[in-house]
Amino acid sequence: MQKVNGCYTVYGNAISRQQSAASDRWKAMLAKKFQYDPEEKYTLSLQDNPYLGSMFELKDIVRGDQGQPINMDNAVIISTIRMGYGHYRIAMAGMSCAKAMGFTPYWLDLLAIPGVTSDVINWCNTWYSRFSRLSQSSALFNKYVWESVTTGEKAIPGVWQILNAWIVGWPWRFLKTNVKDYKMSELFSNMYAALPPDMPMLTAHMWNAMGAVAGGMTNVVDMMFDNWPMSFQLTEGAKHGVQSPSGYYGFKIMRGFDDKSRALKTIPSDALYYTGHHVDHELVENIEVDCAARLRRMKAKEPRRYMITMGGAGAQKELFKAVIEHCIPLIKQDKVTLFVNLGDHKSNWDWLSKELADYQDLIKTYFTWDEARDFTDAIRDHSVSGLHIFLFDNTFHGVYATNYLMRVVDVMITKPSELAFYPIPKIFNERVGGHEMWGAIRGAELGDGTVEARSIPQTLQAIDVLTDEDDLLTMFCEQIVKNKQIGIYDGAYNCVALATGKKWERKAK
Repeated sequence: MQKVNGCYTVYGNAISRQQSAASDRWKAMLAKKFQYDPEEKYTLSLQDNPYLGSMFELKDIVRGDQGQPINMDNAVIISTIRMGYGHYRIAMAGMSCAKAMGFTPYWLDLLAIPGVTSDVINWCNTWYSRFSRLSQSSALFNKYVWESVTTGEKAIPGVWQILNAWIVGWPWRFLKTNVKDYKMSELFSNMYAALPPDMPMLTAHMWNAMGAVAGGMTNVVDMMFDNWPMSFQLTEGAKHGVQSPSGYYGFKIMRGFDDKSRALKTIPSDALYYTGHHVDHELVENIEVDCAARLRRMKAKEPRRYMITMGGAGAQKELFKAVIEHCIPLIKQDKVTLFVNLGDHKSNWDWLSKELADYQDLIKTYFTWDEARDFTDAIRDHSVSGLHIFLFDNTFHGVYATNYLMRVVDVMITKPSELAFYPIPKIFNERVGGHEMWGAIRGAELGDGTVEARSIPQTLQAIDVLTDEDDLLTMFCEQIVKNKQIGIYDGAYNCVALATGKKWERKAK
């Protein structure tokens, strides 16, 4: 990152000396807190991933020399962070498409590398999760602090402005936040310096991209998340794969990234690419088959299959409970079948099992990957009823189970996070953070999901409408097929192509 006359710049746009000095102090504070050694050397090697390795030939990058040597021939590094589930989900899309395009995917989770990388990120993630949960329990905090932090759109009056500054320093949208995050990510550069500098790398979080560039890597493609441009997602020196045309324009002109509302210099075209939605190969490849199956079940009057997931920060328990309680009478009437994926959050099952104590006759549980996979495969062409609960002992299966279940589900109920970009009919419940609003807008306008239901009654209304009538499900399925035909869901393939130079060629069906 360049510094001109004491001011850091991002694509030629300078922040103030005061903001630059604050970013330096932020890095220095973290370096001292976590005993950063700028001379530290890393040794990295490969181990077979024990969870998805057999399906995708996936290998984990680990610290130490106890594993296989890293071979850059025909390989792509997928660098991510388990921060909520969304960044893992994007990385899995890159992993899946890299494998489909003939590459061996290497998984690099910064939280799995002992040292300053995991120490700093765990500390940041703890605070993010706390505030995310608080936003769902306090309407005032959500309105006056969290929405503003996550969008930069609303002015924060008086005491709320002070509270916001105490929590995160400044809204995420402004360039000064980008510099602050980059300076923090420089603490990860020693780890990335242990990798071949020109090796193809996909990143699913800006800290991964920033650390890689700071560490001297020259072939980094950042798979951008959300549909609301914020400056902290940019990494000068990397290529950026943006999921929507509106997102592309917002990043191109750095819309709203200046805290004084000034027009900024634009991002060069060789750093920014509209790629489409980041979606797993097996989901995109089977869109026509899976949508046809949904319409077949609909016409056969089989119970409508819904899936709801609870992961990440564990927010929205009140909504989660209301959806399940609303569906139980419909399950008893054979109008609805409900799939509940708790990911790898056992505490959520401890809570939910008590709430469902009176409905044990409806519940079937799946607590291993083999159980979940075998059940999913068995119902592809057969009717199913009841309430099905999924829980796993690891993040990989917790996240990927949702993707695997998508192919046999009719409708997914989700907040408009990264799941908003997936090719399955969706009910969008209330967002967690203002930036997620634009995921719901994207899905609603593409026709593969509802508008955002901003209250529990609106979410339950959407369930009833999609259960009792067939028009919305039919429309969503038809739109998903059309969207595939124009490449809407090809983002992960296109990001692999940017990193490797090998284009994806879909075989004619």
